[in-house]
Amino acid sequence: MAMKNKFILLILSLIFLFSGYAHTAAAAVTDEEGYFHEEVLPNGLKVFAIKDPNAPLSVFQIWYDAGSINEQIGKTGLSHLLEHMMFKGTPMYGPKTFSRMIKRAGGIDNAGTSKDFVFYYQKLAPDRLDLSIELEADRMRNLIMDRKETLSERDVVMEERRMRLEDDPQSLVYEEVVAAAFKNHPYRWPVIGWMTDLETITRDDLMDYYRTRYVPNNAMIVVAGDIDISLIMAKIKKAFGDISRGPEIEKLNVREPEQRGEKRVYVKKEAELPYVLSAYKAPNLLQDDSYALEVLASVLSDGKSTRIYRSLIDKQQIALSAGASYSGIHNKYPYLFYVYGTALPGKKIEDVEAALYEEVDKIKKTPPAEREVQKAKNQIEADFIMNQDSIFYRAMIVAQFELIGDWKLKDKYLEGIEKVTPGDVQRVAKKYLIEDQRTVGILVPIQNSKLKTQDQ
Repeated sequence: MAMKNKFILLILSLIFLFSGYAHTAAAAVTDEEGYFHEEVLPNGLKVFAIKDPNAPLSVFQIWYDAGSINEQIGKTGLSHLLEHMMFKGTPMYGPKTFSRMIKRAGGIDNAGTSKDFVFYYQKLAPDRLDLSIELEADRMRNLIMDRKETLSERDVVMEERRMRLEDDPQSLVYEEVVAAAFKNHPYRWPVIGWMTDLETITRDDLMDYYRTRYVPNNAMIVVAGDIDISLIMAKIKKAFGDISRGPEIEKLNVREPEQRGEKRVYVKKEAELPYVLSAYKAPNLLQDDSYALEVLASVLSDGKSTRIYRSLIDKQQIALSAGASYSGIHNKYPYLFYVYGTALPGKKIEDVEAALYEEVDKIKKTPPAEREVQKAKNQIEADFIMNQDSIFYRAMIVAQFELIGDWKLKDKYLEGIEKVTPGDVQRVAKKYLIEDQRTVGILVPIQNSKLKTQDQ
């Protein structure tokens, strides 16, 4: 299970560098117990408030539909760079003041950018949430963007790209695979941006993006903890209510053309061992097949007793690590299902790749046993439920499902997983894990040129 988690962390670190709302009138919904409140303010800002009397801390999250898919060719990396600039201050609160004030109040803060969105959060005692509300409302409209400071921060992001991607061979393979897999959809470019684009981004580019995207009708707040919902809502309305809505942003409507054959990319990079990553086009949560794909990934690769580990690592002993990964809840649009592996020293990456496909083909020929499927479903359900023990992730789950389509989908998620049968797992393997829908990336290790010169 550790190997699968390592790969998921790799993907999430690249997806997250750590929906437009067209409502025109105020609306409010509160559950009967008074523990969940949903409201859309007149300026289009959507707010969720979740009360948990047992939560030791509260969390304030603000999400913007300002992920990297909203950029344009030649300007990739805008979303992530703007996230950095959001901590550079306003006329009222100068540079670095935001985080210092949160820390002084006993809290922590951070932010993350993904392909689909950017979010900012603070964890604080419930009686300190006024600070989050005040500071986030201020920087929604009053951000300072000094030209010299922008260039300096751009250099910081470029160095981040070198460290996270260009010095990490497997991350480079992932980037190349995604870029090749998508022909038309903006999922094809990396969240951090291409280096050549980062070199040319200007302060004006960032300011235009900020003024367009960081507006109430393109944002969502989730606040959770042992809170007084009525009091919190009053404070949010006071702080954010007079911020004017921006122009309505047209929802992204890009369709990916049909892939008509396998694609292959090769990355030559200084590395110890060869690596293979195969990515198949797959739906997201809005299609019912996503539940069976979740179970399929777990059957293949959720622990040492699952198929890929037993075959490639225990029995054949050709891989140092190997697995499969899929998540239908992390993307607003159809994305990818992965199988991957790192060859052991002296073993061929071609054999690792063939062995991965063999495990997939076995499921296509014969559905997995009921016991195997039930074990996978139990693991998925346990992970989903245990994550919600954290008030931070409970708030995050509400936001992620809302961004996909509707926060209520989270209540149907476990039902969808539970309904999956062995036949469903076999069916989605046949339907999606096919050669013509596959993009394969191979890491070809090369010797460090400096070391080679020294050896000679």
